[in-house]
Amino acid sequence: MNKENTNQSSFGMIGLGTMGSNLLQNIADHGYQCSGYDIDSKKVDTVNNLSNENIHAYSNLKEFVNNLKSPKTVMMLVPAGKIVDSVIEELLEVLEQGDIIIDGGNSHFTDTERRFVDLEQKGYHFVGMGVSGGEEGARKGPSMMPGGDKEAYEAIKPILVKIAAHVNGEPTVAYMGERSAGHFVKMVHNGIEYALMQLISETYEVMKKGLQMEDNEIHDVFKNWNEGRLQSYLIEITRDIFAYKNKGTDHLLLNDIKDEAKAKGTGKWTSQAAMDLTVPVPMIDIAVSMRDLSKFKELRTEASKLYHDSKKYDSKDKMEYIVKLEQAFYFSMISAYSQGMHLLNQANQEFKYDLNLATIAKIWRGGCIIRSAFLEDIYAAYQKNSDLKHLFLDSSIKESLKESLAGIRTVVSDAALQGISVPTYAVALSYFDNVRNEEMPANLIQAQRDFFGSHTYELKGKEGVFHTEWEEPIV
Repeated sequence: MNKENTNQSSFGMIGLGTMGSNLLQNIADHGYQCSGYDIDSKKVDTVNNLSNENIHAYSNLKEFVNNLKSPKTVMMLVPAGKIVDSVIEELLEVLEQGDIIIDGGNSHFTDTERRFVDLEQKGYHFVGMGVSGGEEGARKGPSMMPGGDKEAYEAIKPILVKIAAHVNGEPTVAYMGERSAGHFVKMVHNGIEYALMQLISETYEVMKKGLQMEDNEIHDVFKNWNEGRLQSYLIEITRDIFAYKNKGTDHLLLNDIKDEAKAKGTGKWTSQAAMDLTVPVPMIDIAVSMRDLSKFKELRTEASKLYHDSKKYDSKDKMEYIVKLEQAFYFSMISAYSQGMHLLNQANQEFKYDLNLATIAKIWRGGCIIRSAFLEDIYAAYQKNSDLKHLFLDSSIKESLKESLAGIRTVVSDAALQGISVPTYAVALSYFDNVRNEEMPANLIQAQRDFFGSHTYELKGKEGVFHTEWEEPIV
């Protein structure tokens, strides 16, 4: 049953699942009358049964829309894809030109681009907005990345600023840029998230199988790391995971969870977009691949019986080695963020989004899944030089990388010798070694391409393109 509401709402939410419901409560807590809609009457009843007089939920779309002040603002938090298009079609039957539609889900940026153009032509304001922070962020303060219609953003900005997380008194929301910019930025955020999660899992592997550490010892390491320069949301929750036991059990819940990682596809989208833009993001690529490999449990089990070997490090002082591992993690973390920011920089040039990388780093400092102490360094780097091509070129970050280089070389080489898989660590190091490589061996690739396909090549210090009729080599 719907609550009787005599006051029209300032904000409407379609989709009253975990994220939609919590974000709606966040808005209501800041004094705004708001309305919710869902086809699931149970979700509607759940919201209406909340002890919050500012929230009114409906199972009838017309009643929901009629309760909104004009111009009406409607946000969708529904699964990405065809469902978004379906909801928009329904909305266009009950909204009027000049109303605002916000897609707050994880939509692919190309879909947002299409929807923006279509709705603009029809006279509606459309905002594609990435929202990060999960259930807790939605309820207490997320990081939000709106892009698209600038006029619409200015209209909804007062609400977004209030409900966002705040860092140093600044809200973790800002206008990202034109058209699909908001969802592109959120996609890259998720790609970085994939890389960092894979990096943490490999760190766990080194500690558990290589250093033979107990769960409580691993917990203590993550606890200490979260109090230092590695402080971040993902390290924080990893610390807590290594302390969580179900009632009545004497072991970690973690040890009962199957080693098959699921994914919703946003990491894959980042890799695909990067390949289309010819921007290397190898840490994100390998993180996606390792999730895929984890699903082949039967294959891995069969192969493990054929290629079994010891994975214990011999004669390693645990605490001394943890220092090197911390250096390696810091180095790789810098690389993960750097690859993501490089992709944003190149996408900005290609798509003319008018992104501000300092602003992006600023709103990622709080509320979102990849928030970390290191984002302050990224923010500082882009504030100092807004035209910075790559974070590796920043003088402060350069010193951090050099200081951590010995640690990652040790960790990667030891893991290779002992048969422990650390692909994101290895890729982070190889990426660094090639970014600083003035003379890559790509000249040989060009020669090969010309040999078998007449694809031509360029010469050092000489204009033009060239082709050779390759003959038998003279020995």
